[in-house]
Amino acid sequence: MTMIPPREDDSQLEVGHPETSAAGVPGIVHSMVPAVEGMGVARTAKLMLSLNQKDGYDCPSCAWPDPDRRKAAEFCENGAKAVTWEATPIAVPRSFWGQHSIDDLLTRSEHWLGMQGRLVEPVYKPAGKNHYEPVSWDRAFEIIASRLNELDSPDEAAFYTSGRTANETAFAYQLFVRAFGTNNLPDCSNMCHESTGTAMGETLGVGKSTIAYDDFEASDLIIVMGQNPGTNHPRMLTALEDAKRTGATIVAINPLPEAGLLRYKNPQRPRGIAGHGTKIADQFVHIRLGGDMALMQAVSKRVLDAEKRSPGTVLDHEFLAEHCSGLEEFMAHLDDLDEAEVLESTGLTASDIDELADRYIRADRVIITWAMGITQQKKAVGTIKEIVNLLLLRGNMGKPGAGASPIRGHSNVQGDRTMGIWEKMPDAFLDALKAEFGFEPPRKHGLDSVNAMKAMARGDIKVWFAMGGNLVAAISDSQVAEAAMRGTRLTVQLSTKLNRSHAVIGEEALILPTKGRTELDRQASGLQFVSVEDTVCAVHASSGKVEPISNHVQSEIAIVSRLARAVLGDDGPIDWAGFEQNYDLIREHISHVVPGFGNFNERIRNIDGFVLPNGARDSRTFNTLTGRAMITVNHLEPVVRPEGTLLLQTLRAHDQYNTTIYSLNDRYRGIKKGRSVVFVNPLDLDELGLEDGQSVDVFSEWNDGIERVLRSYRVVSYPSARGCAAAYYPEANVLVPLDSVTDESNTPVSKSVVVRLVPAAAVATASIEQKVSLA
Repeated sequence: MTMIPPREDDSQLEVGHPETSAAGVPGIVHSMVPAVEGMGVARTAKLMLSLNQKDGYDCPSCAWPDPDRRKAAEFCENGAKAVTWEATPIAVPRSFWGQHSIDDLLTRSEHWLGMQGRLVEPVYKPAGKNHYEPVSWDRAFEIIASRLNELDSPDEAAFYTSGRTANETAFAYQLFVRAFGTNNLPDCSNMCHESTGTAMGETLGVGKSTIAYDDFEASDLIIVMGQNPGTNHPRMLTALEDAKRTGATIVAINPLPEAGLLRYKNPQRPRGIAGHGTKIADQFVHIRLGGDMALMQAVSKRVLDAEKRSPGTVLDHEFLAEHCSGLEEFMAHLDDLDEAEVLESTGLTASDIDELADRYIRADRVIITWAMGITQQKKAVGTIKEIVNLLLLRGNMGKPGAGASPIRGHSNVQGDRTMGIWEKMPDAFLDALKAEFGFEPPRKHGLDSVNAMKAMARGDIKVWFAMGGNLVAAISDSQVAEAAMRGTRLTVQLSTKLNRSHAVIGEEALILPTKGRTELDRQASGLQFVSVEDTVCAVHASSGKVEPISNHVQSEIAIVSRLARAVLGDDGPIDWAGFEQNYDLIREHISHVVPGFGNFNERIRNIDGFVLPNGARDSRTFNTLTGRAMITVNHLEPVVRPEGTLLLQTLRAHDQYNTTIYSLNDRYRGIKKGRSVVFVNPLDLDELGLEDGQSVDVFSEWNDGIERVLRSYRVVSYPSARGCAAAYYPEANVLVPLDSVTDESNTPVSKSVVVRLVPAAAVATASIEQKVSLA
């Protein structure tokens, strides 16, 4: 039984030149052709013209906000791929389960598993058996209830949540889990933007974006850090293009040059089809992995030095005096900043940093936006605090065109957190639950994703329930994670399609098929809708448009409600049956419990939805320990790269959404028909004695006795920052130790993994010589 996920077939791997622009005609072709081929013309038109529309459904792959003035085609290439993937009319036949054992599924790649079609009936793998077998819904809930209720403690179960879960489902789900008696609510945010929430919550009193969508067009300077919008949130490129048209300057800070930040060919504008498109980044800061904190400190020091040279002309003294604390300590700390250490940490020149600082000082309204390239560093929390520091120095908070903009909450992970999906919800939220429903929620903090995996490895978690997602593929340290999951008694996956987590299971396992966001949801009271929250705190409705793949699939809310009745019974204070019949009942409770959701049922029926209150954005009020925005002191700790090693980051290919692999191509990076590649700067290749195209084994340098390695990867000469490399997620997760986590937020450190590249032939020769010696 394999302990490492199987690799995709890369026998036909092709390596070409990376693109220098994103979207354009290829974007249309690569989105529409698969959609029409997979769903037909009529189904494609119905779904695509409803995607991200005010009376339609929200994109299942992105958190990017929707503009007030929406186009007929308000979606991107990857959004179209996500819809095609979910709304396929192909269903997994009942015969599949007899033909494919668990051992067989373990040999299949993520791409193969997803291509089998939609799941349409519950299936169960009994203890001691090697196949799933179809079961009724009643039998499925009976099994889950029996295993949960026989636990010695509710804390022996953990309940995971993926970002696709809608607000109403998330609220009902966390309510069930807490009524059951535990706060073990790990979620996908633990692995992506937990660092953002930790840093911004402490410094600004809110862990979400402090800007609105329209602020991009009102900005003078937009600094884009650690993200690849051309692949991961392409509609952001339209906002950046609009900002350029109104005079904004854009700076891209990244270890790799990304096509979307070089030039954007908007497929909905003539210049994007027939012309050269729009140049996006005015300055590309080619930073070394892990160097962002040093860069932010160096820019802040230059701002402070400029103030010393021209007192009263650079800092926003009125804003700082009225709204901020910690400035004096911060200034004293940066007086001792070591410029040589900064240059070593960042891999930049002093003139690179001077240029960025000059741009910042000249701009009156600045947005800094970031994604997982920042949040998955060892010092991610400190880095985000330094981003906040820089913004506060010149009052770039709570005014038009300025603020902190984490691209957080793909699909609805941000809304899930708002609804209570967190292992450490504050007492105020738990008190509100108690007042609303008449039970005492547990107060002891629960387990996040990393700690839940460690608890499974210790045998402390007996039952694992996953509301969507693919955790064994998504989390770090694949070997350790898979071994831990196999140690459970029961694993339950609520899913639309097959993935790796359906093969890596406990003694018993269940798969519960659910409706997708694209599908109509009819319940006893009529047609239902749900809601989501995007990255700028806007909440709006989402209504499916096509018939469900099967009459046997259930909505997420129906599954949670029926599960709760099976586990808790019908005699408690919560009307689970009512929740299933009419989602308005859930929203009514949300309006009493969750701040900002008063009169939810009426406001969500407004065609434009509504925006949640945000003190930092709306009124320059900060719900922190001091009641002021906190300028903080953070100590620089450069990432150490031993001689002969590189710092590796994991990243997505263009034809990919999280762990879902749409195809084996990465068009913008010039990769076709394969994924087993490692991108390395050509100067580093020369230094290491390696050649472009050579086969290497990639070893993770972590001293705990576990060998973490990717075998036979092709080296691709690529303009990565010096000393840095990159490989595709989730395959490269095997290299990230479970114990390698971000300070404070406990997020896996996937953006500065110390690795050693060894020629594959040399490894094989050494192994043979060792065997001969032992003989």
